[in-house]
Amino acid sequence: MPTEELRATVDATISGAPDELRGVRLLDGVSYGRLATSMRAMPFVAPARHIVRDDHSVLLRMHRGFGYHRACNGSVVAYGADNFTSGCRTMWSVQFTGMAEIVCPTEDDLRRFGDEPLFADDERFEPVYMRIEPQFVTVHTLDYREEQHNRHSE
Repeated sequence: MPTEELRATVDATISGAPDELRGVRLLDGVSYGRLATSMRAMPFVAPARHIVRDDHSVLLRMHRGFGYHRACNGSVVAYGADNFTSGCRTMWSVQFTGMAEIVCPTEDDLRRFGDEPLFADDERFEPVYMRIEPQFVTVHTLDYREEQHNRHSE
């Protein structure tokens, strides 16, 4: 269960900034999301670990063996993440589109990503990194705080 301090931070972040900045800040509070694009004209969604860089770009780490990075590199992709399993009374979902490019992570990036999985679908995990500059950011919230419920039920 998140601490009251974390909840207050999330609540303040959600209510304040424009979607672009608010969405990137919220992404920084979770580790995983879903990358969406198409490969051979068929859409697909893949899990990815992410970090938010100081310049507000998002760096993804995926398994090279999936081959998804080849379809994404140089293409517009969508990425989304949420806090739906956090236990917070205010839940959020962030989605954005942007151009993906394969990059080499810095030492600081690698430190922030932390440990890599050992395996992905029973094969040795081999990382590949993609940078996305968020464009067309949307943030959606679901608020289950008690005062909101009582206000709407009167």
